Amino acid sequence: MIRQLGVLVTCVICLVASSAPAAQPKTVRLWEVDAPGATGSEEKDVPTAIVYLPEDQSQATGAIVIYPGGGYGALAMDHEGHQIAKWANELGMAGVIVSYRHRRRGYGHPAPMLDAQRAIRLTRHHGRDWNIDPTRVGVLGFSAGGHLTTTVLTHFDAGNAAAEDPVDRQSCRPDFGIVCYPVVAFGEDFTHRGSQRNLLGDDASDELIESLSNEKQVTAQTPPCFVWHTAEDHVVPAENSLRFYSALVSAGVPSELHVFPLGRHGIGLGADVPGAAQWPELCHQWLLRHKFAR
Repeated sequence: MIRQLGVLVTCVICLVASSAPAAQPKTVRLWEVDAPGATGSEEKDVPTAIVYLPEDQSQATGAIVIYPGGGYGALAMDHEGHQIAKWANELGMAGVIVSYRHRRRGYGHPAPMLDAQRAIRLTRHHGRDWNIDPTRVGVLGFSAGGHLTTTVLTHFDAGNAAAEDPVDRQSCRPDFGIVCYPVVAFGEDFTHRGSQRNLLGDDASDELIESLSNEKQVTAQTPPCFVWHTAEDHVVPAENSLRFYSALVSAGVPSELHVFPLGRHGIGLGADVPGAAQWPELCHQWLLRHKFAR
């Protein structure tokens, strides 16, 4: 009877522990002062990061900095933000959702890029506080957020060691990239014109357009990438991913590409979409092989 009672007590303790709620996400400003180029101090002018930390804090984890899509005119914060951060936590990784500035908030280039780069620096700066390994900080984005992902994968610096702001001393080069049905190429017949217009306006120079047509900016220093798209995507054609992956291969960057036959644009985790529903597990296995996830 005593042994049975001990088992019962142990089971109750296990049940309570397993049902304990995950840590609540916290929202932090990307800059304590006004963001570069801010035109005011309202909520729309203040880019933030929403930080989801995994329950297991026994050792430092990798982190995925997440850029939701929205055509550079909105942010799909649920299925391309919060759901993705929770998925990252299931992998034992931190998820950091970036609420970046965009056209509907009154901002075009370079504000989204500056916000995206700052979020990477901030994640590394808080590595000890958030129990994150600063050598395993990657980025993930969908659609126009995928363009922002390919932007930070090809436009980065090592940080400024002499900067007064300690965050700016951190590198903004991601350690890996997860690129999901992305806008990549500008100035092409398959370009998502709305994203290009919202980011660059109608009168952007040819030089600026080419500099942010990110398949043309890939080098051997571009981090490893996992790329996926669907053939049925008629909003942002898969040609964007094909061009980007081709550039990665040409530069010798370790990468993986999946083009699934079914699925409209904007499917997020792809639940219940035949074929595309496999991408989260395929990506998890890729992260494990590259030792970005435990």
